[in-house]
Amino acid sequence: QVQLVESGGGLVQAGGSLRLSCVASGTMLRVNVMGWYRQAPGKTRELVASITHGGTTDYADSVKDRFTISRDNANNTVYLQMNSLKPEDTAVYYCNANLLVRPGILYWGKGTQVTVSS
Repeated sequence: QVQLVESGGGLVQAGGSLRLSCVASGTMLRVNVMGWYRQAPGKTRELVASITHGGTTDYADSVKDRFTISRDNANNTVYLQMNSLKPEDTAVYYCNANLLVRPGILYWGKGTQVTVSS
């Protein structure tokens, strides 16, 4: 069973930065795509950014040029560097991942709260 644990959330003023981390454990199999989603109160969960094992990235339009996703394959860790934060970035941020051998099964972390004050 794959476990994902996020860290790095918190309270920051608008214009500030935060760096989220997520570690995947519990498997010897290759972790394929890793990503960050977020869910604000009253809204559906949305993709923020994703990255493949080979380093191909994808971003939501709302975070392009402000957020950067990266990963450390040796340690099954994915990062999300968030700069120029805005109040509308306030949400619970969730990490997810799948395995190369079972791409249809998504694993999720419990989430970390990011709050941006104006």
